[in-house]
Amino acid sequence: MSSQVGARLLTAALAVPALVWVIGWGGDRVFSCVVFLGVLGSLREYHRIVFRSAVKEQAVGIFAGAVVAAALLFYDSAGSVAGLAAVVVILFVTYLFFGGALEERFNHLSWTLLGVIYIGFFLPHAALLYRIADGPQWIFFTLIVVMIGDTAAYVVGKSIGKTKLYPEISPGKTVEGAVASTVASLIAGAVAGHYFLPSYPWPELVGISFFLSLLGQIGDLFESWIKRVFGVKDSGAMLPGHGGLLDRLDSLIFPLVFIAYYTQVFPR
Repeated sequence: MSSQVGARLLTAALAVPALVWVIGWGGDRVFSCVVFLGVLGSLREYHRIVFRSAVKEQAVGIFAGAVVAAALLFYDSAGSVAGLAAVVVILFVTYLFFGGALEERFNHLSWTLLGVIYIGFFLPHAALLYRIADGPQWIFFTLIVVMIGDTAAYVVGKSIGKTKLYPEISPGKTVEGAVASTVASLIAGAVAGHYFLPSYPWPELVGISFFLSLLGQIGDLFESWIKRVFGVKDSGAMLPGHGGLLDRLDSLIFPLVFIAYYTQVFPR
């Protein structure tokens, strides 16, 4: 067993039981606080990637993303939309009068807005999902589908993967790994849905699992795109064997947003 695989397994052995407790027994307040901590850690990693030594820009982006996340996690949905709108307008004004070249300020504003929306607004949708009637079950279902898919992609890609999926963005990802991820996610969705969401017909759960797998892989590629642009391999080193916190959450962000709204549009 390689040291990297060993580190991945050890991290999972420590993190998974704690995560299961938070989702299953922690309650809404604890879950929201854990999500907020995840947002803060991810915002820090993201802004250290895109701004590196620009401490002022890092501070502005982290603070703005944290405000949006707090509005979504600890207030009602109307308050969260108002908070997002206010933060965006304030960022427009802030960067309009920041020092530096005009083009540089515009680019910095763009990267800051991306971080606010991608992490500060999208990631807290996990708490919106948690608060519905079957919220914890949906969280478990989504985690199982996406994480089983990630594991299958990693194992198959490392062992037999030959055809590059998107080498310009992520040289390590393969078509074989992507196919394995999709198949594993469909199987995981059918099994997990039987236990966590028995009121939903299995064809619907398999269809949902397909979209979760697709969005998870797109999310992984999206974060890889950001890292490729700025020439970094990992978003951080918080999780041994996995890289940074954002490296672990990237494949979950888009699926969680999808499920949060799917359950509102098609409630049971």
